[in-house]
Amino acid sequence: MKILIIGVGGVGGFLGSYLEETDFDITYVARGERFNYLKNRGLVVHTKLGERRIRNIKVRNSIPENDRYDFIISTVKLYDFDNLISELKTVGLKEAILLPFQNGIYAEQKISSEFEKVQAHGAVAQISSFIDDDQIIRHVGELATFFVGKMNEKNDSKLIDFCQKSQNVGLDIRLKQNIKEKIWDKFIFLSAYSGITTLTQKTIGEIFETQNLRKKFVEAMNETYNLSKSFGVIFKSNPVKYWIKKIEKMPSHMTSSMFIDYKKNKKLELNWLSGSIIRYSQRFGNACPIHKEIVDGIISR
Repeated sequence: MKILIIGVGGVGGFLGSYLEETDFDITYVARGERFNYLKNRGLVVHTKLGERRIRNIKVRNSIPENDRYDFIISTVKLYDFDNLISELKTVGLKEAILLPFQNGIYAEQKISSEFEKVQAHGAVAQISSFIDDDQIIRHVGELATFFVGKMNEKNDSKLIDFCQKSQNVGLDIRLKQNIKEKIWDKFIFLSAYSGITTLTQKTIGEIFETQNLRKKFVEAMNETYNLSKSFGVIFKSNPVKYWIKKIEKMPSHMTSSMFIDYKKNKKLELNWLSGSIIRYSQRFGNACPIHKEIVDGIISR
C-alpha cells in the first residue's frame, strides 16, 4: 500500500513516524526549510508515548506527477488547502483516497465540490503537536487519536485495512461511520480553543482558571454547536458538556497551534475557524458575538 503525506508538521510527522513501522510505502511532501531538514535528518518526534526518530525517509518538495497512491493524507494548514487541491487536480488523484486532516469544516466541502466523482472522506486529528524552532515535532500531553471515514457511505475494505495495519503498530486511528459528527465535535472545541487562546494569549489552564474567560470559552463552543444544528448534525449528547469535562483533564500548559503561529508572526487559520462561523451564522441567522470578538480582537492587533 502506497501512502503520500502532504505536510509534515505536528500532525503529518506524527502520523508518518508510526506509519513507517508498517509495510506501507511512505512518501512525504514538504517545502523549504522543512524539506531540507527532513531530507538530511529525517523525522524527529518528542512525545511521552516514546521518542521517535526515523532517518532516510522518502521526501519530495512537490507532489509526484506520475506515481499512484492508495491514500493521500493532507495535513497542510487551511490557508494552503485551496492550492493543494489545485495541485491535486493537475496531477490527478488516480483513485487515491484523500484523507484531509484539516481543522474546521472547510476541507471536506472543498473536496466534494472540486472532485465530483470522488467519494469524499473525512479525517479528524485529536492531538496537540507542533514543530519547534529546531524542526523537531513536539507532542504535548498523551492524547493522539485519529478518526477517518466516508462522509456519506459505509466504509470500504481498503480503509478498514489501512486502519487495522496502522493500529497494529500502535497508531490510534479509528474508523468512524458518522465522521461528519466527529468533524463538528472537534470544530466545536477547536474554534473556541484556537480563538480564545490566541485572543487572550493564554494557555487552556489559565483561561479555565479565570471565570470570565471560561465563560467566553464555553459560549464560543455553544455558538459553534448551534451552527452545527443548522447543518443538520445530530449529537447523541451535548458535546459542549463533554468538552468541558475533557478540558478540565487537559495539561494546563496546553495552547493552540494558532496561538503558536501568532507568536511566530505566521499566517493564521482564523478566517477558516472563527471567520467561517461568522459567515455561516449570518447565512442561517444565528448569533455569534464571541466569535466576532475573537476575529475583531485578533485582526486589530
